[in-house]
Amino acid sequence: MAHAADAVRLRPVDPARVPELTDAEAAPPDGVPKGDALAEATAALSERLGALQERLAAEGERALLVVLQGRDASGKDGAVKHVFSACNPLGLRVTAFGAPSSLERAHDYLWRVHAACPPRGALGIFNRSHYEDVLAVRVRGLAPEPVWRRRYRHIAEWERMLADEGTAVVKCFLHVSRAEQAERLRARLDEPDKHYKYDPGDLQDRARWDAYTSAYREAMRETAAEHAPWYVVPGDKKKVRNYLLADLLVRTLEGMDPRPRAVDPAKVAELKAALDARLREEGRAV
Repeated sequence: MAHAADAVRLRPVDPARVPELTDAEAAPPDGVPKGDALAEATAALSERLGALQERLAAEGERALLVVLQGRDASGKDGAVKHVFSACNPLGLRVTAFGAPSSLERAHDYLWRVHAACPPRGALGIFNRSHYEDVLAVRVRGLAPEPVWRRRYRHIAEWERMLADEGTAVVKCFLHVSRAEQAERLRARLDEPDKHYKYDPGDLQDRARWDAYTSAYREAMRETAAEHAPWYVVPGDKKKVRNYLLADLLVRTLEGMDPRPRAVDPAKVAELKAALDARLREEGRAV
């Protein structure tokens, strides 16, 4: 199976050179397959992702946490639906984080997030995440600066702990331009089956575009690390977004190289003998 070409594939954010997150960076990069070739490549990557997920489950020793962040209408739901379509739902843990409940507010801000982390052998997906506590909390003024600013250190140390304990962390910012976001917000009003997605608060956050840009850039700069990298995924074209994200996750799991737990050959032979004996008792051919 062919991966994305080196010139196209996503690369981790360098904390020393954080992307500006301009509208141009939301456009598909040159060299991405087009038309049927894009669909075929994405389908092949999705199947490969599903196979690797099964190997991760069979190994049962490590986990992968995929953090999806992005502005309103950036495609987080769509990415979950399409990129992971070939994965076994039994091995997926998908969590969408909204405003914290009263119970969650009674604990520290990482409490609900830690509880949702994938167990060993699973692939976890966060649709929004702990980063809202340095993004929305910062931009909307929900906590004073000393409170949200110290959270960069908390988050970095917490992700370091996850990595040390066997959970690989990949953080993806699904990046859309202002024009594309406007079209998607309009579609939520023009298409009846999308009305449920519309939230008046989306317009309030759109008015804070520049503030969110600054918040995302600082979050990346403060928390990007080799063990928990950030990636900016160009998101103006949904099919290209899915292709690039699938390629990234396949590469990540191939780098982890999960392998099913070895079983003692003597134990396998014993189980085969027991099965054969049972089948003979049932009068079935062995």
